[in-house]
Amino acid sequence: MEPFADAAAQYAAFVTEAQGASPCFEEWARGVAEDPAVLAWLGTLPVAKQQPNLVFAASRWHGVPAPGPYDALRTALLADDGTIRDTILRRSTQTNEVGRLATLTPAFAALADGRPLALLEVGASAGLCLYPDRYDYAWRTPGGVVRSVPGSGPLLTCDVTGEAPLPERAPAVAWRGGVDLNPLDVTDENAVRWLRILVWPEHEDRRRRLDQAVAIARRDPPYLVRGDLLDELAALVERAAAAGPVVVFHSAVLAYLEPAGRDRFHRLMTDLVAHGSCHWVSNEATGVLPAVTATGPPVPEDAPTFVLGVDGRAVAWTHGHGRSMTWLT
Repeated sequence: MEPFADAAAQYAAFVTEAQGASPCFEEWARGVAEDPAVLAWLGTLPVAKQQPNLVFAASRWHGVPAPGPYDALRTALLADDGTIRDTILRRSTQTNEVGRLATLTPAFAALADGRPLALLEVGASAGLCLYPDRYDYAWRTPGGVVRSVPGSGPLLTCDVTGEAPLPERAPAVAWRGGVDLNPLDVTDENAVRWLRILVWPEHEDRRRRLDQAVAIARRDPPYLVRGDLLDELAALVERAAAAGPVVVFHSAVLAYLEPAGRDRFHRLMTDLVAHGSCHWVSNEATGVLPAVTATGPPVPEDAPTFVLGVDGRAVAWTHGHGRSMTWLT
């Protein structure tokens, strides 16, 4: 989904994204896409604030039941006294989906080559994805289940096709940090409540996983910097390098930059990689980093997938919440 697209187009695309995953959000998105009055209400918001995940989360934050009927959402938005609008303007979509680690960790492990990594997350939110070493993994392949060495962490599962480099264990992490315009404090109950609201209504497994991730992060909070990723990243790479080989990564983040910002980020990362300053693991929707997507086979038009890239080259197609992965190389 493209957050800078026309609102009707955004919500129509979100119908497809929600199909089979959230009947509630599918109904809500279809309702909005076909409702001139609600589209007009959305049109009073800045373009970047019209996106479904943010509008739906803000509505739920203020009591709209989900799962629940579209009429309740419609009534709340059209009768809003400014309360929902204010939350939309102040908040942002910061889904911290740790399930994505099941698709990111094979790339981390391959880059580590047995060495402890310095992990630096762009758009870190609360930094929950900075703990790949605190989870166990079960990758379901056509040849059977591949398990990481059992530890004491929660289990993340993923359906895998292709010759993915599935590791025996997650790499050790020597340093973990991130940058975000509005980093969330895992010790702040209000911030955690917002993270829980961002999880789709029917996804109780993801909410449980989020609660586990928060508990992990609270025992060892990450280093998070407040600022623009385009301005702060180079200095953070230099800082992280003192601890070990640096891997800069991001997942479902760059879509919230305007196209010019995405291009600038791509150039910045390409330069950092070329100079040996870090490695780069990207995990974004197909149209967000087109130069990365273009290095792999054509993505089927009906496949709402993310593209996992390593140092600017596509290596896998991944499910947005980490449920599956198709390795390409």
